[in-house]
Amino acid sequence: MNILITGASKGIGKVIAQELKASKHKIFVTARNEQALKDLKPSGYILCDLSNEYELAKLGDFIVENNIDVLVNNAGEYIYSEIEKTKVNKLNHIIAVNLKAPVYLTARAVPYMKEKGFGRIINIGSISGVMGEANASLYSATKSGLIGFAKATGLELAQYGITVNTINPGWVETELGKDSIEQSDFSQEEILDCIPQKRFVEPKEIAALVKYLILPDAKGITGQSINLCAGLSVGI
Repeated sequence: MNILITGASKGIGKVIAQELKASKHKIFVTARNEQALKDLKPSGYILCDLSNEYELAKLGDFIVENNIDVLVNNAGEYIYSEIEKTKVNKLNHIIAVNLKAPVYLTARAVPYMKEKGFGRIINIGSISGVMGEANASLYSATKSGLIGFAKATGLELAQYGITVNTINPGWVETELGKDSIEQSDFSQEEILDCIPQKRFVEPKEIAALVKYLILPDAKGITGQSINLCAGLSVGI
């Protein structure tokens, strides 16, 4: 399979790329850190700021040129701020990265997938898009948008052998996860106390789910929102 992972320079995206490369797939990666992408030793890479329309269009061309049949929309950004402090530039930026880019890249990938009669689109959402997160409304809104997008496109593309799903991680042991804690009003201990399993999700758990969803055995799973959150979404 020819697999493209966005936001592959660190965190969840990096681990997904490493795990899929180890499974002998052809891995293509994109992010803004060239050295980090080179270190993954991928089959190909392209630098891209997903909030830049010109660069996003070039990434779309890259998808077409490399016959991508598995697209992992992993890249995302987090803003912790009271709703009344919303600025237009921050709003435009987070929508561009977290929602507009996955929609556009999916649009560019689908024609080849239809031609081949096979395709996998996996969005890395967030449990904040399922449950909502106070003071992170922009983040929650964009991640919730991915869930609706997967339902609609999963239905639209089902007849072509293409599946579309969204994985919603809870608190994850990554740099972004740590930054999110620092920006929030809660300590790490307070957050752990709210998680039923009393632990953060490991990036390898998310990568393992991605590995399963791209298998032929997972062809019946589409349009789904899958919570991988150590029980956080279940209740208290």
